[in-house]
Amino acid sequence: MHRVLNVAEKNDAAKSLARLLSKNSASMREGFSKFNKIYEFNYQLFNQPVQMTFTSVSGHIMNCDFTSTHNSWAQVDPVVLFDAPIQKKVTDRATDIEKTLKREVARCQTLIIWTDCDREGENIGYEIIDLCQAVKPGIKVYRARFSEITYSSAARALSNLIQPDRRISAAVDVRQELDLRIGAAFTRFQTLRLQRLFGFDSKQVISYGSCQFPTLGFIVERYLQRENFIREPFWKITVEHQTESGEFCEFTWERVRLFEHQPCLMIYDMIMDEPLAKVMDIKSKNKSKWRPAALDTVEMEKLASRKLRMTGKKTMEVAEKLYMKGLISYPRTETNIFPNEINLNPLIQNQIGDQRWGAFAQRVLNDGPHPRNGKNSDKAHPPIHPTRYPDSQLTEDENKLYELVVRHFLACVSKDAQGDETTIKVEIANEKFNASGLIIRERNYLEVYIYDKWSEKSLPLYDLNQTFYPTKIEMVQGETTPPQLLTEADLIALMEKHGIGTDATHAEHIAKIQERVYTKMNAERRFEPEKLGLGLCEGYDKMGHALSKPFLRAELESQLKAICEGTAQPAAVLREQIDKYRQVFIVTAAQIKKLDDAMTKYFGAPGQNPPPPPPPPRPPSSGPFGDRTNRNQPPNGRANAPQNRQPQPSRAPNNNNNPPFRPQQQQQPTRPARPMQQEQIRPTNSSGIPKCNCNADAKELTVKKDGPNKGRSFFRCGNNDNCNFFAWKDESTTATFQTGGNTYRQGGNHQSTSSRKRRSSDNDEDGKQRKCGLCKETGKDAYIRQAT
Repeated sequence: MHRVLNVAEKNDAAKSLARLLSKNSASMREGFSKFNKIYEFNYQLFNQPVQMTFTSVSGHIMNCDFTSTHNSWAQVDPVVLFDAPIQKKVTDRATDIEKTLKREVARCQTLIIWTDCDREGENIGYEIIDLCQAVKPGIKVYRARFSEITYSSAARALSNLIQPDRRISAAVDVRQELDLRIGAAFTRFQTLRLQRLFGFDSKQVISYGSCQFPTLGFIVERYLQRENFIREPFWKITVEHQTESGEFCEFTWERVRLFEHQPCLMIYDMIMDEPLAKVMDIKSKNKSKWRPAALDTVEMEKLASRKLRMTGKKTMEVAEKLYMKGLISYPRTETNIFPNEINLNPLIQNQIGDQRWGAFAQRVLNDGPHPRNGKNSDKAHPPIHPTRYPDSQLTEDENKLYELVVRHFLACVSKDAQGDETTIKVEIANEKFNASGLIIRERNYLEVYIYDKWSEKSLPLYDLNQTFYPTKIEMVQGETTPPQLLTEADLIALMEKHGIGTDATHAEHIAKIQERVYTKMNAERRFEPEKLGLGLCEGYDKMGHALSKPFLRAELESQLKAICEGTAQPAAVLREQIDKYRQVFIVTAAQIKKLDDAMTKYFGAPGQNPPPPPPPPRPPSSGPFGDRTNRNQPPNGRANAPQNRQPQPSRAPNNNNNPPFRPQQQQQPTRPARPMQQEQIRPTNSSGIPKCNCNADAKELTVKKDGPNKGRSFFRCGNNDNCNFFAWKDESTTATFQTGGNTYRQGGNHQSTSSRKRRSSDNDEDGKQRKCGLCKETGKDAYIRQAT
């Protein structure tokens, strides 16, 4: 029998597709990877019976990285990384998946790729194809295009198989290589320098990413606008009228406000001299409040942030789970236009049994669906919509997001709200004032879309040319207010507007700059930059670079799109972008003192400041430089699932031992051992218990595990180990604290005398000139000197 190997992007997708296509008759067996099962069933394909074998990967199975000779942070000049050789190979975590694919494809005649239908999915598909063709070069390869995990969608995909698109995969290869080269060069450069000069923890990576920094730049720019805002006083005139029947009406000044006190006072005096108001115009017209357009990824993230108080990253995680359960369509889409071939009636029919919106869904069916479409289409996936009604219990977050998707969909395919708006214009001493009122006639979509409001406001009845004396006329002083800090919805909108990342990666970039302690979300759920983020943006901005601005990355995203469309060559785009960022890096190294000055403003002079606290523990990220789409999430949230696609460099240098960017060529002289630091008294509470680094009472514990320290007492952080404080009760090391009449000293990390050796600096008077890091000629040591 003809055998077909089907490979999905995740095990959940493979399991669901096999269950649907086999109508629950598929058998399961184990692969080499315990997280990626194999499902088999018989099916009618290519007008013949075939045996379908479904398995999966776990996101990307190949990794783009430098060779081992360029992995040392301290020994390799970062500028070399722009041209260093790179290799793409199967990651260690994916070796079992590789074995499964090679074993299964050897018995098959056809390969069908079922990865997600976006750029990353196409690239993962070609990783699978390359592995399988290495075993069986002549195997037939097809691509299944689907937007939802339902039987009809999967069956339709098998009936309309296409060829995979190498151009889309090539665009991802270009992006991966650029992210690696640019991110590695700038990350190593700034991490090592700031660790050495400003005392940052040796484990803290101060990363750069060409999407990460512009995202931070939006936050810093708004913060500085607010901080530098100069409030300006203004004056305005308000008019109120209460009719004889007790109805109240407030009129707004047509000039709105004036920024000069005297002219406003003059107008006010003129009005008060003759305060008779005359009705000059009354207009009534139909008013519509538009229903929402079809839902795309960016709008879903913004709505979830504003209405559900859910972060973009969390939103995408929950949406992915709903998609895998077959409850919503593919959640990564730029499309907000429903194609004509989609039959919306069955999708609406699925919802009529729900007590919350079932009656509304029935009315939409009776009237016929009329979707309000937007203007964008990625020509790959339809707008996000519900595909079926849940047949099992959902988690709280899943239920909230599913409800948002359903309500948005039903609102989109219903009718606009209708009302009557009345506008009254009056004149007092030649000054014009307006009042508006609204009566809602038909709520329509507002009945189901609880996230929108449209408030009624009634007006008293006035006649044209009617005159009256206002109840109150006031000249009110106010002042301009600074712009608000950005919410996550605001930030996503700016990223979308300026082309930073894609709809699938916005949430990852926002999460990354929080993990790196460049920014934080305050109690009002608005972003505030941290000192590190402010210093980095300010330093690079002083150099005249656009690293914290969206222009460089937006240009790259445009070129990647051109590669996908076949109007640009991958090699040409790659070379152009590498050359551009290499030049930026060279200029940055030459002007690095400007970054030092900016960091000094926030962290004190180099070498004279206490080290800043390290970032709090974070979950594994999508890569060391923060600009990679996270397609390697552990299946079903298992903690021991595959790790990140871009691993951290294998060696994290100790910057007191290894000055950055100087290849070690000869034995260097040593400097005398530094004197011990002066002991610092650690505060205690009233009971004599020491305070930890986060100013909480430390916890006294005893070692219970067998070994040389069994029975020994020690102190730990009293605040869930947030500050990593630790001190043996009976040992003296570096910093003392007092408890009653006893004195203890805090334990910590210490350098041995032998590790405090210094490499020769550029100013060593040894009679030897350094070679330039770029042209390798002697005497041109300015670049090396600036870079260190």
